[in-house]
Amino acid sequence: MKSTYRALYIFAISLAAALAAVLLGAVVLEILGKDPLAVYKVILTEPLKDLFGLTEISVRMVPLILVALGIAISFRSGILNIGAEGQIQMGVIAAAAAAIYLPPLPKIVILPLVLVAGALAGAIWASIAGWLKAKLNVSELLSTVMLNYIAAQLYGFLLRGPMIDPAELQVGSGTPQSVRLPKAAWIDRIIPGMRLHYGFVIAIVLAILVYVFLWRTKWGYALRAAGAGPKAARYGGIKVETCLIAAMALAGAFAGLAGAIEVTGLHRRAIEGISSGYGFSGIVVALFGGLHPAGIVPSAFFFGLLLIGADMTQRIMSVPANMVLVLQGAVILSIIAAKMLIADQYLFERFTRMLEKRGRKAAGGKTKAGAGKAGAAKVDRRREQP
Repeated sequence: MKSTYRALYIFAISLAAALAAVLLGAVVLEILGKDPLAVYKVILTEPLKDLFGLTEISVRMVPLILVALGIAISFRSGILNIGAEGQIQMGVIAAAAAAIYLPPLPKIVILPLVLVAGALAGAIWASIAGWLKAKLNVSELLSTVMLNYIAAQLYGFLLRGPMIDPAELQVGSGTPQSVRLPKAAWIDRIIPGMRLHYGFVIAIVLAILVYVFLWRTKWGYALRAAGAGPKAARYGGIKVETCLIAAMALAGAFAGLAGAIEVTGLHRRAIEGISSGYGFSGIVVALFGGLHPAGIVPSAFFFGLLLIGADMTQRIMSVPANMVLVLQGAVILSIIAAKMLIADQYLFERFTRMLEKRGRKAAGGKTKAGAGKAGAAKVDRRREQP
């Protein structure tokens, strides 16, 4: 019975949080002078009406899934990775450099090397914050955010300097972008004429592997134990500091791989703004998905739908595309509030007592009604006796 009450409690809190997020977005839309119902209808239905919309959602899902998987690993290990944006940029630079400067190699050789280079760059960049946290107890929130700024400046410098396309210098446009990657380093498209590529398959496979790693291996158990209770984990012989560095490195590797897949599967050259804010959106996807791969994939679909739907509302209803940021913020607030309420044992006990009280009243009413019927039947039988 206790588990049933707990499930009902979580469902009620989650439903209330979702409604609050929707209402907050509706208030903002009303302020903008837009019809909330019409806007939500465009966002949630227009991208699903044709194959193009569905494939574009899937394209957005790839980096969201990968970043969110890394976030889930780090959060469950007790270290917060807010630096995925910079890690994506490091992955883009490393993957592009490997594709451009490695000698000509067959696709089966160079493409894995390029993807591994991106993942390694992200892992190394994230490990800085992990090492600072584990060895010097430097707040990872500060270090990862500062590393984002450093990564952005380094990324811009390389695209405007050593890695700029020579053709841009010849024509004098100076657009900050690299040369086009060799075709051997491209991830192939799944559907001809669409942008959906096999990076989507890689992301789904990795979601399954992350589940197996975290919940079916001793290494995953050690990471989760270090995050759940560092003191108890140390007592059990787990090296918590090593777990922190490893978790941050894995989170950075997933973010770096997201950047590598974006540059090889979608843009096929390093360009400015390639991360598109996926480093921060991935945090929302991970939280919305309950920090679990089984929740992250549908969560990524939902936020991919929001991103594509926001673009469509900008064209169809002249709603600013940044409106999706408002919805993301509302979702974050609702998730945080819901988690706090779900973790509140006192509130859960009050909820349980309320349900039990109503149950007793309902049972008492039925008992009284049954007793009344029985009493009436006895009176009738007495009257019938001669």
